[in-house]
Amino acid sequence: MPPTEPNALHWLDRWHAFWSGLPVPDFLWPQMLWLLLALPLLVLFYLWMQGRRRKLAVRYASLSLVREALGKGPGWRRHLPPLLLLLALAAMLVAAARPVAVIALPSQQQTIMLAIDVSASMRATDVKPNRLVAAQDSAKSFIAQLPRTVRVGVVAFAGSAQVAQLPTQSRDDLMTAIDSFQLQRGTATGNGLMLALATLFPNSGIDIASLGMGPRGGPRLSPLDAQANDTPKPPPPPVAPGSYSSAAIVMLTDGQRTTGVDPLEAAQIAADRGVRIYTVGVGTREGDTIGFEGWSMRVRLDEDTLKAVAAKTNGEYFFAGSAPDLKRVYDTLSSRLAVEKRETEVSALFALAGAAFALLATLLSMWWFHRVA
Repeated sequence: MPPTEPNALHWLDRWHAFWSGLPVPDFLWPQMLWLLLALPLLVLFYLWMQGRRRKLAVRYASLSLVREALGKGPGWRRHLPPLLLLLALAAMLVAAARPVAVIALPSQQQTIMLAIDVSASMRATDVKPNRLVAAQDSAKSFIAQLPRTVRVGVVAFAGSAQVAQLPTQSRDDLMTAIDSFQLQRGTATGNGLMLALATLFPNSGIDIASLGMGPRGGPRLSPLDAQANDTPKPPPPPVAPGSYSSAAIVMLTDGQRTTGVDPLEAAQIAADRGVRIYTVGVGTREGDTIGFEGWSMRVRLDEDTLKAVAAKTNGEYFFAGSAPDLKRVYDTLSSRLAVEKRETEVSALFALAGAAFALLATLLSMWWFHRVA
């Protein structure tokens, strides 16, 4: 039996899917669209002028003499320049209505904090050659793909957290910081997020000293963090999750929290400041058994928490079960963070289209009829 042809409903569905994927403009001055009603009147006026032209031609004594004098008529070419001018006028009227649409534009994010798990479980070899090396290689590849104008900071966390590199545009300093990771016991995912937020927002009321990250309670603080603790300020009023477009946090971890701040509480603080958190879970879902300094343990991903952290901040969760998966995740993140969709006025595009139509109409009229109109 020959294969059946797609029915009409199938093609209608595909047509609808195509158009629904296009940006649909809204308008800041929609009242200007009423001027488009004048275009049909211009078409009627043009048709009336064409009829009047024919009537004037009939006044000649002999139509054959007229045809012989005029030669072969311009045909369809006579109507093309007016049609282009009509399209130009329509595009300019739409531009006057100030259309806005959601389109992909270069991201405004200027700072990205990488919070990377350096707990002992990162020595597991279910991700070759091991989770830590795969994470380091992928993180360096991710940084290399970002625009040079983007500053990147690095936070390393295990049982506690430290700023491995303050936000910088120096790719060499970032590579050095990532290569200097050392494995430690414990997994304090919440502490890693809190320290990343404190680095992004110094003097914003995030008291990292109370989290065991002060000079005596954990790794050293950067001068930026110390300043935040010396002159704390009350937290700012909450904003919409994901609304802060100048910074984002990317957290990579392979296990469950064993100490420190609840990552969901840290995620709520990030959400109140509008910062998106993109979480990356590295390692196989069934987990792995690792040994470290005479003891062994079974480690597995806490995907539910990672998904909840990302969802609370309007971010996204990614699973990376192998080194190639991890590289693909970072490639995806690089494209997401370099380009973002946002509502933007596109009046200039319609004005440009109108100018192009008008210019083409003028050129064709001069070429064919040796006059502008």
